[in-house]
Amino acid sequence: MRVGVMIGPERGAAERKLGRMIEDIKWAEAAGMDTAWIPQVPTDFDALITVALMGVATERIELGTAVVPLQAQHPIALGRQAMAAQAASHGRLALGVGPSHHWIVRDMLGLPYEKPASYTRDYLQVLNAAFAGPGPVDVENDHFTVHNPLDLAPTAPIPVLVAALGPVMLRIAGEHADGTVLWMADERAIGEHIAPRITKAAEGAGRPAPRIVAGIPVCLCAPSEVDAAKERANRILGEAEISPNYQRLLENGDARDVGDLCAAGDEEAILARLRRFADAGTTDISVRLLPIGNDRDELIASKRRTREMIAELAKELR
Repeated sequence: MRVGVMIGPERGAAERKLGRMIEDIKWAEAAGMDTAWIPQVPTDFDALITVALMGVATERIELGTAVVPLQAQHPIALGRQAMAAQAASHGRLALGVGPSHHWIVRDMLGLPYEKPASYTRDYLQVLNAAFAGPGPVDVENDHFTVHNPLDLAPTAPIPVLVAALGPVMLRIAGEHADGTVLWMADERAIGEHIAPRITKAAEGAGRPAPRIVAGIPVCLCAPSEVDAAKERANRILGEAEISPNYQRLLENGDARDVGDLCAAGDEEAILARLRRFADAGTTDISVRLLPIGNDRDELIASKRRTREMIAELAKELR
């Protein structure tokens, strides 16, 4: 199982924020992490531009987006942007995409949020054609009529991972992409709902076994502090639970909120939890570092302890 960390978003002015993110990616590479996942949130930097900047600052680590909302740009535009980021990172991009949620696409961006699964399928058809270049991209389907010349080609194959939570989206991800990027999925949801469906779809389409990337909050703390870690996870990460997509996913597992998803406690407890994810079929862990503390200094120290511990555990989980 590959082990990676989420980097960003950061608070503060843009130039200081970017500097901290570059410091974090340099640490992740030096620590031997397999992957860094860059969230695309509505209030922050563009994830693919961030990947390009991180690619220039690093040499080995895979750089993934988690995830780029498809509705925000035409698939040709996203394809060009992804190929530029991949060139900047010398072939280390993993492109995580998804149809997002109604409260981002419709309420924030003012765009239609209708039939997101079929939109994703049609979008991937155009995107995959673009990545097969150079050459003309000629695709006509229910959502797109594209006849676009393209002189670009990926410097290496770009893995495309789709945020797929329900049965239809998992089938689409298995048939048309290289795997899925998850949030709010616990061990049982992955083992009984996600892994069987996406794997069956990939096999039916003659594709390789899919990657299953699970995003998990992690906090190294004393056993007596576990409840505080879970409460903090619910306080700062719990807004995702308002989405019907995540609510339906939670019904397939044992977790009822992001606090239940959090791997918190001592090193032994965290290792045991991550191994359960591996046993369920998870191929990649994306660690969301969750520091606890009463002030800024305590939070920084907690983050550093947790990330150093994760770097050591990664050696046992590979």
